[in-house]
Amino acid sequence: MDTKWKSRIGILAWLILFTYGVSGVFTALFDDNDFTKRSYFETRKFENHVERLLSYIDAFEISYQSKEDLTKSLTVTKDEIEEYRSRFGDFSEQKSSIELQYESRIQEAQNEKDQKAIDTLIEERDKKIEEITTIFENDEYVTEQILLGKQEKWEEYYQEVESHRAEYEKYKSAFFYYLKNTQSAQVYTNLEAKEIINEENTHYISSYPANNQTYPLMNDRPLVWSNDEEISNRVRQSSNAFYEGEIGISKNIPNSNFIMLEYRDFQVQRTLFWIYTAGAILALLLAIIIEKRKSILRRIVPEIWKNLYNKVPIDVALFLFAVSAILTLALSFEKPYLFYSNQITGMIEIIFYHLITITIIFGITIVQGAYLYRRLKDVGSIREDWKHSLFARFLNLIRNAFQNRRVGTQVFLILTIVFLFGLVTGLLGVDENFFALLIPAFFIVGIPLFIIILKRISYFNKILSNARALAKGEFEADLKIVGKSVLANLAEDLNKMKYGVKTSQHAQVKSERLKTELITNVSHDLRTPLTSIMTYSELLKNPNLSEGERNSYIEIIDRKSNRLKVLIDDLFEASKMASGNVELVKERVDINQLLHQALAEYNETIKESTIQFRVSTPDNPVYARVDGKKMWRVFENLIGNILKYSLENTRAYIHVNEENGQVLVTFKNISKYELSNNIDELFERFKRGDESRHTEGSGLGLSIAKSIIDLHEGSLDIEVDADLFKVEIKLEMLGKK
Repeated sequence: MDTKWKSRIGILAWLILFTYGVSGVFTALFDDNDFTKRSYFETRKFENHVERLLSYIDAFEISYQSKEDLTKSLTVTKDEIEEYRSRFGDFSEQKSSIELQYESRIQEAQNEKDQKAIDTLIEERDKKIEEITTIFENDEYVTEQILLGKQEKWEEYYQEVESHRAEYEKYKSAFFYYLKNTQSAQVYTNLEAKEIINEENTHYISSYPANNQTYPLMNDRPLVWSNDEEISNRVRQSSNAFYEGEIGISKNIPNSNFIMLEYRDFQVQRTLFWIYTAGAILALLLAIIIEKRKSILRRIVPEIWKNLYNKVPIDVALFLFAVSAILTLALSFEKPYLFYSNQITGMIEIIFYHLITITIIFGITIVQGAYLYRRLKDVGSIREDWKHSLFARFLNLIRNAFQNRRVGTQVFLILTIVFLFGLVTGLLGVDENFFALLIPAFFIVGIPLFIIILKRISYFNKILSNARALAKGEFEADLKIVGKSVLANLAEDLNKMKYGVKTSQHAQVKSERLKTELITNVSHDLRTPLTSIMTYSELLKNPNLSEGERNSYIEIIDRKSNRLKVLIDDLFEASKMASGNVELVKERVDINQLLHQALAEYNETIKESTIQFRVSTPDNPVYARVDGKKMWRVFENLIGNILKYSLENTRAYIHVNEENGQVLVTFKNISKYELSNNIDELFERFKRGDESRHTEGSGLGLSIAKSIIDLHEGSLDIEVDADLFKVEIKLEMLGKK
């Protein structure tokens, strides 16, 4: 336990050391307080004070004029008089404007029969018209009004200048100056005539302008900027000359003067700066040496937290790292030593407040940066990380919202309209004129939109109710299709789904019925020969049987065994065909020749039967790419079915044709059993035309034949017209060689 604590304390100590080193080096490199200058009087801060002093000298001495002198010098030109008169138009325009302003108000007072208000309004109107008439007829009146306006502006300017007089006196007490106009030789100074200024009795002295500088104009630095062009030009013109002289700080000024306070504070801060910087450089070097020996960074960033950090979305991780990095840089650029006059107190404050704070944030930044680097280094996982980022999720949200552009656009427009209504309603508190815009928009857009939304919600609730009923297996009436909206399409799809469910249920019922029949038929067909085998096997155990009876029983057992074998083989083959687990060996086969071979196999059976076969095939070979053995099995099954289930003394027709690039093979015969109206059931396994199941067939022939044709990507269809039974096979035909 003690070892762990020592390790943690060591890591914390290294982190403080490294943080102090980095922040100190940053502070030294990017310092803007001129601590590398030899003296405070070379700093930018002191130069700004000099510039401020010159602005005060210009405002209160060089450019200054008394109010009385200024008032006497103010003049008015003819252009100013004309501009004053025509500011709002000519006489007729201004008179008409005044009359229009009062016309409606006077009419309103007349409607209310308020004679007092009428007289008051007429008096006000006539007084304003009289004033306008005076302006256009009396130049002296206009001149007086213009002069009053100018005096008001100059009064504002003087008030602004006088607000700086206390600061000007403060600067005069800190600096001495001697400036002479190079053109008029006029001198501006706060020195007594007997005072002698030299480097021995001054803290600072500098010639004006300084070495290698051009002569600046005093009006380049006005104390107060005026928006009035006349005031600005007049003030700047009064100081439009070059000056030279000396500016300095005397040693006789008291230590309480603000310049001397800044001077001593600079000395202290510069000492702290160099102590802080030197210590930071040593700390950084020591931290680097310790890291190389102890590998502290590996211990700061343990693998145990890696999986937890990787669960944070990548964009959130990048944002948090950026925030902590920016805070670290901001704190690193701070100059904590600037606020302390006592060096010991300052350094303690730096350590316990500034350094601890930046160490914590810097440590967090290092941990995040290390984990983030490992995460980004794995290029393969970046894409996966990005898919789970908050930004990517938001993009997917927007993309899904507009997957159906019509719905997304409608919702967006509705929200925009609602937002605009809220905005305009809020603006009513700022300007009542928006009320005139809101009312028409409310009736033209707001109410119709509200009704449309209510209708859509009602329609949606009906769809939701119908879907809930369908989920419970209940079938309500079809939804009404209203319009061509997305909800209408949804209602139409739900109606189709309902019929699909009904069809599926009917198919399931049929499947269950056929499954039951299949089990019954299989049980019957397999039990019949098996029962015979077991019965005659038991009879063979009788020792008193004659040789003739024994041979007869053995022959029956053999026949029933073969029958059972045929049933099992057919069942196995039908199962393989249905599962598609059959490999076809396709070759170029002549369908005519294959059909004749199958008929040849049944030649004796056909001769013994009463069925007359009529076979019609093209003179030329008809080629198809098929598995010859499997296709022969199809023909064999269909010919066998004709022989088993055809009515005696009827004809059977077999035709081979070429039609639209396909081979068309047709089998037709007259059934001696009444056929079911449901043709699809004839393809079911163990389904026979002989429902009494007295014939020797397995009921698998058509099922096997259809499976083989399906594997060849062809089609086998059955048509029944009363007792006429027709099978039609279509296969893709190959071109002739």
